[in-house]
Amino acid sequence: EDEFIVKNKPVTLTCRSSPATQIYFKCNGEWVHQDDHLIERTVDPATGVTIDITRQQVEKIFGLDEYWCQCVAWSTTGTQKSQKAYIRIAYLRKNFEEEPQGKEVALDQEVLLRCHPPEGVPQAEVEWQRNEDVITPASDPNVFITTDYNLVIKKARLADTGNYTCVAKNIVARRKSTSATVLVYVNGGWSTWTTWSSCSAVCGRGWQKRSRSCTNPTPLNGGTSCEGQNVQKSACVATCPVDGGWSEWSKWSACGADCSMWRSRECTQPSPGTGGKDCQGLDLQSLNCTSEQCPQSESLRPRGFQGQWPYTKAPGALDVALYVGMVAVALCLTLLLIVVVLVYRRKKEDLDADVADSSILTTGFQPMGIKPKNSHLLTIQPDLTTTTTSYQGTLRSRHDTTGKFSMTNGPLLDPLPNGSHTLHNGKLNSDPAEFVSRLSTQSYFKTLPRDVANSSYGTFNFLGGRLTIPSTGISLLIPPEAIPRGKIYEIYLTVQRKEDLRLPLAGCQTLLSPVVSCGPPGVVLSRPVILSMDHCSDACLDNWAIRLKKQNYEGTWEDVLLMGEELVSEPYYCQLEAETCRLFSEQLGTLALVGESLHMGAAKRLRLVLFSDAYCSTLEYNIRVYCMDDTQDVFKEVMQMERQLGGRLIDEPHVLLFKDSYHNLRLSIHDMPQAHWRSKLLAGYQEIPFYHIWNGSQRYLHCTFTLERLSLSTCELTCQLCVWQVEGEGQSFSLDFNIAKVTLFLLMDSTAAALAGPSAFQIPYLIRQKICSSLDAPCPNGADWRMLAQRLKLERHMSFFASKASPTSVILDLWEAQHFHSGNINQLATVMADIGKQEAMIFLVSDGEC
Repeated sequence: EDEFIVKNKPVTLTCRSSPATQIYFKCNGEWVHQDDHLIERTVDPATGVTIDITRQQVEKIFGLDEYWCQCVAWSTTGTQKSQKAYIRIAYLRKNFEEEPQGKEVALDQEVLLRCHPPEGVPQAEVEWQRNEDVITPASDPNVFITTDYNLVIKKARLADTGNYTCVAKNIVARRKSTSATVLVYVNGGWSTWTTWSSCSAVCGRGWQKRSRSCTNPTPLNGGTSCEGQNVQKSACVATCPVDGGWSEWSKWSACGADCSMWRSRECTQPSPGTGGKDCQGLDLQSLNCTSEQCPQSESLRPRGFQGQWPYTKAPGALDVALYVGMVAVALCLTLLLIVVVLVYRRKKEDLDADVADSSILTTGFQPMGIKPKNSHLLTIQPDLTTTTTSYQGTLRSRHDTTGKFSMTNGPLLDPLPNGSHTLHNGKLNSDPAEFVSRLSTQSYFKTLPRDVANSSYGTFNFLGGRLTIPSTGISLLIPPEAIPRGKIYEIYLTVQRKEDLRLPLAGCQTLLSPVVSCGPPGVVLSRPVILSMDHCSDACLDNWAIRLKKQNYEGTWEDVLLMGEELVSEPYYCQLEAETCRLFSEQLGTLALVGESLHMGAAKRLRLVLFSDAYCSTLEYNIRVYCMDDTQDVFKEVMQMERQLGGRLIDEPHVLLFKDSYHNLRLSIHDMPQAHWRSKLLAGYQEIPFYHIWNGSQRYLHCTFTLERLSLSTCELTCQLCVWQVEGEGQSFSLDFNIAKVTLFLLMDSTAAALAGPSAFQIPYLIRQKICSSLDAPCPNGADWRMLAQRLKLERHMSFFASKASPTSVILDLWEAQHFHSGNINQLATVMADIGKQEAMIFLVSDGEC
């Protein structure tokens, strides 16, 4: 039989034959000799005849692939040869000719792992192992091993994830390939959409949403997440509930047989609808008839009775008592009226100094009989340039500015002298620096900035007013009656720096607005104030989950409002405009807008601003490109810093949408005239990391491009500035300017920081009261506050307006906040006239009324 020589051990060949037979050995066609004699053996019936073949004997045969031996048996009967027995030197090389390679495969995908074992004699057997366990195709029909030793997994399962090893073995050795890792991943799949939620608005335009999750299946082992939105929002319109209203009482019926008469009314003015409240009260009233009208009076008189029947009218003592009672009641009412008049006159004298401007009495609509063609019902517009706070003395015309004073910053927490609530000659008690210094001594206010330029302070009463931080887009409107009558509040408004007060942001969250503080916290407000501030989102609520955050007394931040899902019962409500946020707030404090992107389509607006040195006397010339949130407060801060650095603005600001795509922002300068200029930047571009911009870790970021002119006489510079987000959209700006000419800064806002009383509003106080009293009451044909909201394109907030005691007043507050600088009061008058209320003359204030 064939044999293999392993580890230099000789191979023993055995031949068996009949007894009395001589055996000769022949190898590779030659007789085998031993000690120069031919090896001849006599057969031993028990053990046969053996011969040992050594490795050296086999290796002596050069040029032959195989070494063989056979037995030759001889007897008197003849000669017989055995079959050839082949002897080989066994081995197994170390290196595999082909090893399996790791791969990542999707669920249910076919997997092929290749293996070509090392060369060996005898030929190596192959087995596969997964995580050191032998794979048995007989017990797992999902796998099989091909004839050329490759492993095939028909459909990849999560359990097939592991390290695969190809093992080759023969009688000599056992070899293992390097392990190949197979990772079976699962791509995420969307679950079915949930049902649409109910409309967020109780009345008017609102939102409803539905959601789905990436759990069908959930992505595993690096599988791709689901593409698309996990939340969908859709506009919805909720029919506004109409509360029922009583019609007029009918006339009294004739006196009936039971000595009573009746009258009724119906709940039809208007009829309740869409969940509105039914009319409260009685729909039927009864009244006893007088004795003359009662048919029973005569029928009850005894026949033949000639005296006065007690149920008929009896002159005398009863009439006298009735008249005496009526006179007594009249005297009491007269005394009560006198007391009320005296109290009113005393209060009027006390509050006379709180009246900020007589324009509420002298300004208004001119008397008219018909609607004018141009609808300009207001002929005298309020004086927006006045900064009057209050005065002490007689009333004077709105346009008489003599004796008016600018609003200065007054004290916040200290009580006024002697407990008085009167402002004298329009002057407050302290300057801004003293105000900030005194404010910082209070424990809660120690974290407030002491930057007077970015703060505003004022003292206000029930007439309200406005605080504005110039050139920041931040203002606080305090509507009339927001401060309870008899109260005077010292209110501040300030913007925080990001580095002084950093919000905790996680995940895809980013700061979209300045951090604004207004206070003092805890003051009692009768109605919400309106805080206006810029934001830098793309204003698409489908892309964002925008939350209003407030800092509590412990210094931690908490969510108080989710944009698009406002509840009218909460103390906060927000209108998000293209670039501005209008926040209705019944509580003062530190507030900010934080956005969380719902997908990579969300983008925030960046403002790109270019500055350079105002004067250049060297060959080097620097251009600084600032990338900041597109809000006015950050722009103002950069302008102030560049003024200190002696910089100048060399181009108008540009806006770039920066998407939540995890890609950095790159900036580069191109197309400079090579004969006059060259860049000293070693790289082709500069890059601002994505998270530096998105997380807002720095208030403003900038890149400096250092250029070099070849001659001091070169003053003209033309080039292209390219700004783009990696793998995203970009913009290119052409620059062409003279570095020797000084460019002026943009003009800054010069609006008064504080306005108190009627000078802070466009709508005169008495006109406002008449509008509210006319439109607050529901009208069957809809000519009420609801139509005003629709004409002003504010119908999305119907539910919020309806929750207030005076919806019209809140609408006018929002109009005042939106149009303080650019509002046309004649346009508002036209809207009022179109509603159709002018026939009641509610908008006309004559000189006699004033």
